[in-house]
Amino acid sequence: MKKLLVMMLAGLFISVGAYAAETKTDAKTDAMNPQQNKMKACQAEAGDKKLEGKARQDYVNNCLKAKPVKAKSKMAECNAKTKGMSKADADKTRSECMKA
Repeated sequence: MKKLLVMMLAGLFISVGAYAAETKTDAKTDAMNPQQNKMKACQAEAGDKKLEGKARQDYVNNCLKAKPVKAKSKMAECNAKTKGMSKADADKTRSECMKA
């Protein structure tokens, strides 16, 4: 009976320890700031391109300096579609575009 109890407690401690180790690595990944995420992505891209040495360093530096492309607002996109239309047609087209 004592052996069974000892085995059950040992199994419980092992499973709790494994769970704690698993959650620590997840928390570490979640705690990365945007710069660290960008660095990780740039390094991965350089690895995919099989770059090494100075070429890799230059690629990663340029990748980190690149600004993200800013998406246009939906209103700006709809306004661009109505360029050159009469007011009535432009209003109708813009209204349909905004609903989509």
